[in-house]
Amino acid sequence: MNSPTPQAQTLLFSLFTAEGRENPHPALEALRQTAPVYHDPDLDTFFLTTFADCQAVLADAAYRAPDLAWCEENLPDWREHPAADFFYSSMLRAGGADHTRLRRLAGKGFTPRRVAALQAAIEKITDGLLDDLADATSDGGTANFQDLVGYPLPVAVVGELIGVPEADQARFRSLGGDASRLLEPVRTPEDWARADGAVEQLREYFRELAGRRRREPAGDLATALALESEGTLTEHELVDMLLLVFVAGFETTTGLLGMAVHTLLNHPGQLALVAADPRLVPQAVEESLRWDTPVQMTERIAGRAGVIGGVPVPEGANVTIVLTAANRDPAQHPDPHRFDVTRTGTKVLSFSGGPHYCLGAALARMESAVALRRLFARFPRLAPAGDPVRRESFSLRVFEDLPVRHGAAVPTVTHSGKAAA
Repeated sequence: MNSPTPQAQTLLFSLFTAEGRENPHPALEALRQTAPVYHDPDLDTFFLTTFADCQAVLADAAYRAPDLAWCEENLPDWREHPAADFFYSSMLRAGGADHTRLRRLAGKGFTPRRVAALQAAIEKITDGLLDDLADATSDGGTANFQDLVGYPLPVAVVGELIGVPEADQARFRSLGGDASRLLEPVRTPEDWARADGAVEQLREYFRELAGRRRREPAGDLATALALESEGTLTEHELVDMLLLVFVAGFETTTGLLGMAVHTLLNHPGQLALVAADPRLVPQAVEESLRWDTPVQMTERIAGRAGVIGGVPVPEGANVTIVLTAANRDPAQHPDPHRFDVTRTGTKVLSFSGGPHYCLGAALARMESAVALRRLFARFPRLAPAGDPVRRESFSLRVFEDLPVRHGAAVPTVTHSGKAAA
């Protein structure tokens, strides 16, 4: 085990400050240079910050996600927390045969054919939300992009996929945020209370929805799982799977949409390139994922003793894969702190990797591409209208308030691809 250095711990703990939450990249860059595999004695976890190490651990089935067996040793009161029962037993954390079974069933909602079939609905939903944005920014008004597009678009799309009626969708924004407190590396009693309350309400809702779909089948994932998975899913697993797909389906995509829009607006030369050639939109989405990853980190437990980056890691050790750091590793992406929509050969870990690779990755990419293409075609003079506000979270990088207006000068492209003054 490597010897902890005061410098490495100082860099790590700086990430928990307001400045570190706003911009973690300088500290992560310095940590990668100082101790790319760093064991912190206080948090008792190995932090990985190189792309190669992060990718290798995610792909190695010997490194399992913390599950209920882990809870027995590390969260002895987990049974008192509905959120812990959900979080550590669902597909998100289950391992082995249970994970394979749950993932195969959930995959019914994310086949290439089903995702492609959602494109028309995504375009229609996006256009309706952009109507709202147009109304709000008429006559030079300022609007919160997240309120009008960033949150409601992913909620509506995953609602369409699962079968959550439009009238019910608005209530899930706050519940999803509360449930996501479980992603924080250090949870306060308030975090647990918020997460427990949200999970109880969400379970009640999806239990009722599953029952309704048995009585009134429809062409959605809730129907498919409720009717076709009898004998392979318990009622408890069914409800939690619907809950997980719904919350995970909008929380991270909301983060991606907000960060992509924010980053493009603050790199007008790159935005001008995308506006001039909409074929660059998929690359702009990928570069946004690399530039500012919605989920900053994920955890694994070493199932056997091994060596990561030259550092011995004992069996049972906690390993934290810092996705944000991996995506800006210069060994993988040259000049990593430059935002470049023409970058090719990009490989990101934003959707994790290995057995737990995000089922909804293709859908999130499609939603984001549709939204960016239509947003900047309809609002060619969209501009920032004030300082954005991030959610108070260490693990999730999501804007709560992203103020925009329409009416700024249109950026022009020079031969170098930079915005002309």
